[in-house]
Amino acid sequence: MTDTLRPAETAAAPPDVPAPPESRTLKRSIGVVGGTLLTLSCVTPASTLFVVVPDLFGSLGTATTLTIAIGSLLCVAVAFCYSELGTLIPSAGGEYAMVSTMAGRLVGWLVFVLSLLVVMIVPPVIAMGTADYLEPVVRLDPSLAGAGVMLLATLAGLLDLRANAWITGVFLVLEVIAAAVVAVLGFAHAERGPGSLVSMEVAGADGGADPVTAVLVVSGLAIALFVTQGFSTAVYLSEELEDPRRNVARTVLATLGISAVIILVPVAAITLGASDLAELTGGDIGAMVTAWSDSAVGTFVSLCVALAIVNAGIVMVIQNSRVLFASARDKAWPGPVNTVFAKLGRFGSPWVATLAVGVPGAAMCFVDLDTLYGVTGVSVTGMYLLVAVAALLARRGHHRRAQAWRMPLWPAVPVLLIAVLAYILTQQETSHLLWTGGITAVATLYWALYLRPRRGTRWLVTVPEDVREPSRP
Repeated sequence: MTDTLRPAETAAAPPDVPAPPESRTLKRSIGVVGGTLLTLSCVTPASTLFVVVPDLFGSLGTATTLTIAIGSLLCVAVAFCYSELGTLIPSAGGEYAMVSTMAGRLVGWLVFVLSLLVVMIVPPVIAMGTADYLEPVVRLDPSLAGAGVMLLATLAGLLDLRANAWITGVFLVLEVIAAAVVAVLGFAHAERGPGSLVSMEVAGADGGADPVTAVLVVSGLAIALFVTQGFSTAVYLSEELEDPRRNVARTVLATLGISAVIILVPVAAITLGASDLAELTGGDIGAMVTAWSDSAVGTFVSLCVALAIVNAGIVMVIQNSRVLFASARDKAWPGPVNTVFAKLGRFGSPWVATLAVGVPGAAMCFVDLDTLYGVTGVSVTGMYLLVAVAALLARRGHHRRAQAWRMPLWPAVPVLLIAVLAYILTQQETSHLLWTGGITAVATLYWALYLRPRRGTRWLVTVPEDVREPSRP
């Protein structure tokens, strides 16, 4: 059994460890609308539709819509867990703060590592897709274009969060328009009936149709979970949301519902509108849009997707910097590193942490990261599983009486979620499991050799003062 974290209001730092200064608390500056705009931008429906979904079409064909729909239903249960835990523990640390408090610091540390894998890999991978969608206007090297997007996102991440909410909101409108155009064109040029959405076929190497098995659908669920994964950003922003006890759950659930519709409707339209199974399996959505309309519309959609990718980069850098900032504030690293990463700039943003995630992200654009998609899927699934475990433990002790949003059908929801996610993990490729497991093993060694022996002064997960439960006699 791991060491459990003491409640924040009773945990006292040793006399030689100074209390964190007030400036290390992030400013509450956004409501549900701003939080939803930022969180939806992290889901990046259009960039997910145009960058991630084509890979699913390639392996699942007509079963893609069904797989994403099942993944979205699973995400409802995940969102329930995030909503309850996020209102109990509204910290910029997100998953790791919630899980550390409920399930122990070692489990929280492993969740932090998994979340860090996801948030560090995904932005540069998506950013490199910018070049493909700028091609109708200008031809760019994918690595250079991706690095430029990451640097631009880093500069935007240094600004006040309220300003970023409006910037990303404008971009979000454009990407929703692009998704809507694809949906309208796909349905207007439907080549097959609704029954094809469950026909479970993919184009074979010989030009014929191969069946999509249930095992392939289960294996694809790891990526399907990733498709709407960004709704969890709401808990990273919970320290900057006004009235987090109410607004965290509202933001999480609203974001998941909106993003699922924005993604699922165009995917269904593409499935119905593709001229044949080979074109659908090829997954070239831009070419389909041009064939359904003309080159001008195809160019418009491509430019909207490019803006969506920039939007995704901005929000992901914001999210990632908050995670790194919170880990430094909670003393996850050696002293000098914690001091640097916990610095706040003139706009109230963690500027060093922002640079620390944005600049390496730009450098990673020059590395072949395609094989890490599988690692990302495994990491997301494992992270969700551990969050479900924490949700199962969320009604013990004084947390049972705390004011918080409570999920329906507890404990059945987290128990069922744990079982399903564990099974999904067993169906993933061995190499992806080994990569993720190896990184997790190294993280466990760091915990055992550095963090645990210093448990009185390191990895002290905190909750902002204004949301802590009052001390009880």
